Parts: sequence; structure tokens; C-alpha cells
Amino acid sequence: MTWADFWALIATLDGEATEENCRRLAEELSRRPTPDIIGFAERLAEALYRLDQEKLGTLPVVDLTAWYGSPFPQSADVFLYSRCAVVAAGQTVWESVFSDADAFAPYTSSKRDGEWLLYVPDKAYELTTGEEWTHSTRYCVESYCNRDGWPHLRA
Repeated sequence: MTWADFWALIATLDGEATEENCRRLAEELSRRPTPDIIGFAERLAEALYRLDQEKLGTLPVVDLTAWYGSPFPQSADVFLYSRCAVVAAGQTVWESVFSDADAFAPYTSSKRDGEWLLYVPDKAYELTTGEEWTHSTRYCVESYCNRDGWPHLRA
């Protein structure tokens, strides 16, 4: 799957990875050949992996503060779901955060949780084949896996 095809599919989310939008995307993707579903999963994983950077992951959650008033850090899960929300927002937003980390900050909000995007390939594959998704992508989507994005975590 090309990046252009990937971003065209992402555009069907209308900027948000809600459960309903992601269900629609999975249904659209399920009407394509299985290699397209795998290609979508690979592009999604790469897009998330490329966002896995310290300058983004260390930003605080925008709508939370600790009980003593200090900024509330993103957990590994919040950071993953924030990256999903950025991808769901589309190519322009995704590209913008690489040069402007502050553009990522609004996506750390609990109101912009993009977790549903993670399940699109699984659901599309299941709808197409009737089987459970077992594909492993080339890139890990989990937080702190991009060694280039977190240089001080390198072993």
C-alpha cells in the first residue's frame, strides 16, 4: 500500500479515531484484498513508530494536572493513543508535529484518544477472512520502541 493510499483511507476518519469512524474504516478496508489490509497495518505501524520520539512523549497531558498542580506526564498508553489521534487527524497534522512538537500537545487530551485506530487492521482482516489477525508488523507501535527517537534509552 502506498502512503497516498494509506492517507486517503485515513481521511475517511474525518480527523478523529472514534469507534464509529474506525468501524467504517475497517469495513472499507475489508472490501479490499488481504494484501491491502496488511499494507495498511504496515503503514499505520510505521506512522506510529515515526512519532515515537522523546520530544513528543515527554509533553504533559494537556487537560490533566497532578494534585499539587504540576503537569501530568503521558503514560506509555496515553502516548500511544495520542500518536494514534495524530495519525487519525491526517497527513498534514502528522507531518506538522515533526517540526513543531507543540502541535502534538492537543492530541494528548483524553478527549482525543485514538486507541480505536489500532484495531482497524484486525477488524478488517477478520471481516475479510473470518479468521483472527496474527500478522506482526515490521515496526513496533508500542511507546519507547523507536531507538532513534529516544536516544538516551539506547542500551
